[in-house]
Amino acid sequence: MRVAMIGTGYVGLVSGACFADFGHEVTCVDKDPSKIERLEKGEIPIFEPGLDDLVASNVRAGRLSFALDGAEAIRAADAVFIAVGTPSRRGDGHADLSYVHAAAEEIAGLIEGFTVIVTKSTVPVGTGDEIERIVREKRPDAEFAVVSNPEFLREGAAIEDFKRPDRVVVGTDEERAQTVMRELYRPLNLNETPILFTGRRTSELIKYAANAFLAMKITFINEMADLCEAVGADVQQVARGIGLDNRIGAKFLHAGPGYGGSCFPKDTLALVRTATDAGSPVRLIETTVEVNDTRKKAMAKRVGAALDGDLNGKTVALLGLTFKPNTDDMRDAPSLDVVPALIAAGAVVQAYDPEGMHEAGKLLEGVQFKDGPYEAVTGADVVVILTEWDQFRALDLDRVKLLLKQPVMVDLRNVYRPDDMRARGFRYASIGRA
Repeated sequence: MRVAMIGTGYVGLVSGACFADFGHEVTCVDKDPSKIERLEKGEIPIFEPGLDDLVASNVRAGRLSFALDGAEAIRAADAVFIAVGTPSRRGDGHADLSYVHAAAEEIAGLIEGFTVIVTKSTVPVGTGDEIERIVREKRPDAEFAVVSNPEFLREGAAIEDFKRPDRVVVGTDEERAQTVMRELYRPLNLNETPILFTGRRTSELIKYAANAFLAMKITFINEMADLCEAVGADVQQVARGIGLDNRIGAKFLHAGPGYGGSCFPKDTLALVRTATDAGSPVRLIETTVEVNDTRKKAMAKRVGAALDGDLNGKTVALLGLTFKPNTDDMRDAPSLDVVPALIAAGAVVQAYDPEGMHEAGKLLEGVQFKDGPYEAVTGADVVVILTEWDQFRALDLDRVKLLLKQPVMVDLRNVYRPDDMRARGFRYASIGRA
């Protein structure tokens, strides 16, 4: 099938490359000339394991191409995907749909024959109705259907998630559109992937509900971690004990500094705003947002506590800056709250991240970026593990101890065992453990 993918950000580029790998003919369109230029040179503007090879192989096979002007691709397309950004709108927290509406306007003027317009961007309930209105107003004669097809990609594992998903959600009651969507995802039949067809508004809400539930699960275990510290329990054992219950499940029960990233912060906030506007407030999610924001801001105090409450003039080595490992994404990362708080308390911050330092350099002032974990640790009063990259899980702890001014570690991801660290002579603090 012929696919036009509007937007070459994280979702658009991964989805476009995977659809091409399924055997479809895909054109990824973007208004940013530098991005298209880089992609045509084979440079991938985001870090996602395996994506560079996937893009290169499908470009060589002639199934994947990139364009600044999407007119030709949209006219020829069986399906046009909208995969543009929907950031939180300044001032009120609602999703900013300006890019989505602009894409709908452009698509409306170009489609020929029956075309399925698919919303891949995360959008509030009712956005599909607005897209349909925009297209119908501009092209009363056009044959089209607007479909919701939310993405459920985890950064760092996006290709696997696209090709072996738990489910594919498709929001449409239009029979011709269902036929097109079944054909697009036909290769997943080999994996017996469930394809859930729903109403369009239901599909839009499924995406927000899924992200809000996972964010709430993270926030729950973080609050349990604080309780564990207060009563002398171990949050990792608590998480295991409840996670073995099939009704609860073990995923997203890892205590830490709070959730971040491109989805959970903005999607929980957008759901809160949507629910409030609809007169049906979601109190659990409101509290989740509030607790998570407070938690990220409080992490610097934990570092200070490990140094007897005084950060002034102290050097802090931060290992990890991105919101999670295997990505260069800095959006709403805990480091964006932790670093300014450390500096405001008088600390000097030395930091290293395997992939995130270029982006971090645009967002964080006053940080001394280092070339590796041991360079970051050298001369520091305390080392803080903020992102659980694999290379931080197997540090040469004897070397770390020698490089530090004093053997103090604050492990905000519970990478190491408290008993082992104490036996090595470290003053060690973690989350929710004695």
